Amino acid sequence: MATRVYMEALSPTMEEGRVVKWHKKEGDPVKSGETLAEIETDKAVMDLVARADGVLRQVAATEGQTVPVGSVVAMIAAPGEAIDAASSAGAAAPGRTPPAAPPAPVAPAAPAPPSPVASAGAPPARAPAAPPPPAARAAPADATRVRASPLARRMAQEAGVDLKLVPGSGPGGRVVRRDLEAAAARPAPLPAASPAPSPPAVRAPELVRGGTAYEDVPLTQIRKTIAKRLATSLGPIPHFFLTMEVDMERAAEARDALNRQLGAEAKLSFNDVILKATALTLARHRACNAWFQDDHIRYWNEVHLGMAVAVEDGLITPVIRHADAKSLSEIGREARALAERARARRLQPDEYTGATFSVSNLGMFDIDQFTAVINPPEAGIIAVGTITPKPVVSDGQLVARRRLRLTMSCDHRVIDGATGAAFLQTLKLMLENPLAMLL
Repeated sequence: MATRVYMEALSPTMEEGRVVKWHKKEGDPVKSGETLAEIETDKAVMDLVARADGVLRQVAATEGQTVPVGSVVAMIAAPGEAIDAASSAGAAAPGRTPPAAPPAPVAPAAPAPPSPVASAGAPPARAPAAPPPPAARAAPADATRVRASPLARRMAQEAGVDLKLVPGSGPGGRVVRRDLEAAAARPAPLPAASPAPSPPAVRAPELVRGGTAYEDVPLTQIRKTIAKRLATSLGPIPHFFLTMEVDMERAAEARDALNRQLGAEAKLSFNDVILKATALTLARHRACNAWFQDDHIRYWNEVHLGMAVAVEDGLITPVIRHADAKSLSEIGREARALAERARARRLQPDEYTGATFSVSNLGMFDIDQFTAVINPPEAGIIAVGTITPKPVVSDGQLVARRRLRLTMSCDHRVIDGATGAAFLQTLKLMLENPLAMLL
């Protein structure tokens, strides 16, 4: 009997998915568990796997097409088996729920939403690209060094195109499908190099003169999620904000000393130190390590720390689980690994759901201070600015000290002003006296 291939819910909040690439084509034999296609969800690019053995038939979703969860995208049948119209209907049958992704191994968790610090667009539906001119050919590995849509990256890799040589016309100078098609049709060689890219989270779209007055770019799955999640955060949640300045001289000295011992391959960042201090502070202030639920407040006895990471199309928040129980070097290694998987859109659902509190750091962009939007159902988030030398009075003398501004966004339904202030005082103590983390 033929088996329907559904667009599965590959993440807890997924409502629709975009087919990035089919790994099998019509007529190919498939086995249960084999990857049929790569699907772009609202958080990552995931594998859609076969749920039966047989032959792939009646593929109904093309690469680049967005399909609602529960729709039938293909069939798996025995060789020569006839498939009737009812079996291959394009929507889930009444009363039948399509297979879902494996649940995350933590308590029921709401996904950590992206913060509104980055924006980008989505590529149009895919069309086959003609072979590029000889001057555009290079090692496919170079494609990871510039901004490009997932579809453009895959097209470039398949054609052997160096994306650094392709001017991008998408939002923020992003290389999209039409740029590769234009490169293939261009008779003259491409420029030797494009300008060095700015950080993707703040790069602005470039004006295109002499064409249409504007360009409409479809939302990617992650941008759709950002829009929905922000509507459930800034509006319904009564935010208030607390800002505190921290002296980071001792933290900097401790970090430098540790890095001399650890060596170049395991260097700690200031962000690692802040994550560790925040986790320990949450363990001491359970009132802030909480979720607001409809009719109750859930106070967590475990610290699962969300860490905002900018990606091409927005921002996602991977989770360091049991962060208070991990060493500084463990947090550093895990933070780097999660950030790499997040930027590659390869996070699994259990790696970005279930945070009990979050940290968002824009210090690397020289942002002195900002306010972050709370990720519901969490009750708070820390916004981290840049560490910069400032003139301060110490022991009656005017000296330059490295200073940092922290801003805590609080859900007033859970955290009162004094509660948030006490949390920041402990966090300040941890950062200004790093030995306090050992107590």
